[in-house]
Amino acid sequence: MRQCEDCEYFSRNPDGTPHLLCDPFSNILEPSCLAKWQIFHLETISRSHEATLAMHRRLAPLQEKMIRHVEREIEETEEADRWKLTDDDEGSDDESFL
Repeated sequence: MRQCEDCEYFSRNPDGTPHLLCDPFSNILEPSCLAKWQIFHLETISRSHEATLAMHRRLAPLQEKMIRHVEREIEETEEADRWKLTDDDEGSDDESFL
């Protein structure tokens, strides 16, 4: 089995992480290359997902504050408009205008 380090489609980034230039649709040299390529890209997806989760964890307190503020605004608006509903309800019950 050929090692990735010996392949012409392999290089290392300046930080030492592997960089695979192979394309599974055109230049995979061995069947094991495909498995390695899949694992490498699954790790990339996993790191991306972890970064997204970290961002959501940082934003969660701010989102909670915003939701509480919006709920308070809605309650205040409903309280301010309550007089409109009570006058309409009382007027519809009064049959003296008929």
